[in-house]
Amino acid sequence: MAGAAHTETYLLFRRNLVEIRKAAALSQAELAKMLGKPPSYVAKYELGERRLDVVEMCVILKCIGMEPHQFLQPIFEDAPTTLR
Repeated sequence: MAGAAHTETYLLFRRNLVEIRKAAALSQAELAKMLGKPPSYVAKYELGERRLDVVEMCVILKCIGMEPHQFLQPIFEDAPTTLR
């Protein structure tokens, strides 16, 4: 599973996080401030330098104002059936 961060599905996950942040008209710095984190926190997970866990993702989605099921549906549909 170590390679899961480099799959097409994880790339979709990251791209969607960037897209919803921008759609909410938030800069990385503004979202980071809402999260109580430095701007580098947002930059690193958006660039794939840092992975997010499910709790972090939920907090980010809450700050952006998006329901988790709405965000995860396209990622779930794209996900493979194995972790190779």
